[in-house]
Amino acid sequence: MATVRVCVCGDEGTGKSSLIASLVKDVFVSNKIQPVLPQITIPPSIGTPENVTTTIIDTSARPQDRTTLRKEIRKSNVILLVYSDHYSYERVALFWMPYFRSLGVNVPVVLCANKSDLTDNTTPQVIEDEMLPVMNEFREIDSCIRASAREHQNVNETFFLCQKAVTHPIAPLFDYKEGNLKPACVSALKRIFYLCDKDQDGYLNDDEIQDFQAKCFDKPLSSEDLDNIKLSIAKSVPESDTTKGVDMRGFLQLNKIYAEKGRHETIWIILRKYHYTDSLSLEDNFIHPRLDVPEYASAELSPAGYRFFMDLFLLFDKDNDGGLNDQELDALFAPTPGLPLSWVESSFPSTTVRNEAGHITLQGWLAQWSMTTFLEPKTTLEYLAYLGFEPPNARESLTSALKVTKPRKRRRRPGRVERNVVLCYIIGAAGAGKSSLLDAFLNRPFDGLYHPTIKPRRAVNSVELQGGKQCYLILEELGELEPAILENQVRLDSCDLICYAYDSSDPDSFSHIVDLRKRYPQLDELPSIYTALKADKDKTTQRSELQPDQYTSSLMMSTPVHVSVTWNSIGELFVSLAEAATNPSTAFPKSEEPPPDRTSLYLALGATTCAAVAAFMIWRRSTNSI
Repeated sequence: MATVRVCVCGDEGTGKSSLIASLVKDVFVSNKIQPVLPQITIPPSIGTPENVTTTIIDTSARPQDRTTLRKEIRKSNVILLVYSDHYSYERVALFWMPYFRSLGVNVPVVLCANKSDLTDNTTPQVIEDEMLPVMNEFREIDSCIRASAREHQNVNETFFLCQKAVTHPIAPLFDYKEGNLKPACVSALKRIFYLCDKDQDGYLNDDEIQDFQAKCFDKPLSSEDLDNIKLSIAKSVPESDTTKGVDMRGFLQLNKIYAEKGRHETIWIILRKYHYTDSLSLEDNFIHPRLDVPEYASAELSPAGYRFFMDLFLLFDKDNDGGLNDQELDALFAPTPGLPLSWVESSFPSTTVRNEAGHITLQGWLAQWSMTTFLEPKTTLEYLAYLGFEPPNARESLTSALKVTKPRKRRRRPGRVERNVVLCYIIGAAGAGKSSLLDAFLNRPFDGLYHPTIKPRRAVNSVELQGGKQCYLILEELGELEPAILENQVRLDSCDLICYAYDSSDPDSFSHIVDLRKRYPQLDELPSIYTALKADKDKTTQRSELQPDQYTSSLMMSTPVHVSVTWNSIGELFVSLAEAATNPSTAFPKSEEPPPDRTSLYLALGATTCAAVAAFMIWRRSTNSI
């Protein structure tokens, strides 16, 4: 917020203008001043919260000035309501607060008892009896203060409270009626505690507290201050074991003490360092940083991104069994809104590698995030923010956890594409064995019972290519959405390979592929591989104009690969798919003979030319010598 606009209201004669003049002149103005002072703008100073510019508007309570009063109240960020005697005090509850509510404004109100030099009743008990009933009745009153323009007492503090009511509002943090931090504040502070608890032992040890102090307040905490903090927590939460450090309850209690003592700006400093807005939501530009992925390019995790997710897995695998069980996953995703929506919709963790107990392994965890980054990089960036990713370089943003691949528009050009994550659509007739292929890809046992696929299903795993390089292969079965997806050019552009799969024991299976290619000629623009599944069964003649081997030969492509998910060699198919996806020129249907190899002709011509030049040079040298 660049400007705090303070509207000074109150009955006539309460000293509103004198308060403003005393602030500006830094001394009481004894001469008669005009009834309503002009607008005053105070530039930012070192003591100003958040270094904001403050605009102070004086107002009149006369009925004839009510239109101007209404306009100024609606334009303000905070209202300073001034009273000075019993009559004007009674008018606070009887007229002014109901009037503000009638205007529909939702701004904090600072209540100021001016002319405190005229009364001796300034004991804490009197102040409490006078001000607390009004604060309890009207929750919009942010704070109260007694001041004297004549004695220049608490004048600066009064306007500082107005600034602070806007820059560091108490309302979103603390419920005075309940005497507790509000749920949204508790949720934000719990997430901050989680991010600071680097070893996830449930306590902030001294080193973690010092790191937190340095991040939020840019200065170290003395050992004496640290001991005082632990002592305060021990008194407030007797069951808290501060010898181990500060636990979650102690951390929340400490911030509650700050709120109760009016030090809520401390809480706001913490919240804003962790990118929270005034509404206690994370800043949109923090969780959704700009990431441009050009057409025909894709997003992948960078080495820093893979390292972050790997460290996260190892940190939360408390039982060291190589998998994250439900409790460990819940703990890991505690500072987030929960599992990403796309994970829930795809029945995570069934999309990736699990151990025998059904828990996601490190290999499956990295594969799942690789697929998420490929399909929806904004989701990955959002969860990197929730989970506390910190770029290696302080000047970098969350996007350093991702990298954008080189666009691969010209797929027919020989050579490998610069991608470590590739997507392959498995297309074929119902019952061809596509689902079993995906299960085999994830090392799941074969299930002979047929389960038709209704909605698209994905599986992701790592594949080791020739030469030892690893890539992540995403296999997607399209289900009943197959026609819609094949008509969607954007979806086809994101696909790296088509795997045409048919049941070699079903005579009607291959014709589905032939019909698809006729219906969607755009599939010719994608690299593809033909696969004959269920090769462990008796091979049958396909009811098609051309048999599969003849059909692929007519396209000048490799004949179908015959595999069975019950064979141990099924892994070779996945390597072949990954190789074709990363080297797409090898998997295109060719409609004409390849151009003849003229390399030997070019070599012969080159040799003849060199010989002729050499002969000419010899002849010329011999004629010159004559």
